[in-house]
Amino acid sequence: MPSNEQILNEVNQWLDKVVIGLNLCPFASRPYQQKQIRFAISQCDTDACLLEELQSELKLLAETKAEIIETTLLIVPNILQDFYDYNDFLDYVDGLIADNEWQGIFQVATFHPDYQFGGTQPEDAENLTNRAPYPILHLLREASLEKAIEHYPNPELIPEHNIETVNNLTLEQKVSLFPHLFKK
Repeated sequence: MPSNEQILNEVNQWLDKVVIGLNLCPFASRPYQQKQIRFAISQCDTDACLLEELQSELKLLAETKAEIIETTLLIVPNILQDFYDYNDFLDYVDGLIADNEWQGIFQVATFHPDYQFGGTQPEDAENLTNRAPYPILHLLREASLEKAIEHYPNPELIPEHNIETVNNLTLEQKVSLFPHLFKK
């Protein structure tokens, strides 16, 4: 099992080189540069524990000004390694948000080493847009997202741009940007 320092290094490299470097999320650069992203590494090894931790992280986000913590990456190195288990867990995430009446306040974006969009094959390049070194639950403030989108031309074209970007990567670039996918 990698150390917390190693996990953070891998996630920061992915964020810097892939998410920001390839401009897959045009809204990530500012909070990253201003150190407004909270990186939380879960030590949980059960779904119940992770749900409690997720609830705590969402409460912390609710109680903290966006200028201090804009968004949180909850990194999950110990469980949900199987993408289908991870995907099933997202039903619990949706339930947690509904139970706490956080719809319209928070949303959770999803990243996983084996991420696969519906209707794609595992090897399809477009899946790279959501592939990360570890399972990650990205906790977003909807108000911040709406504000960012408001000032961004054609936000509906972001997914199309991202697919085009990753489809144009060479094998060498993929190996460099996604080393966690090639050490298997």
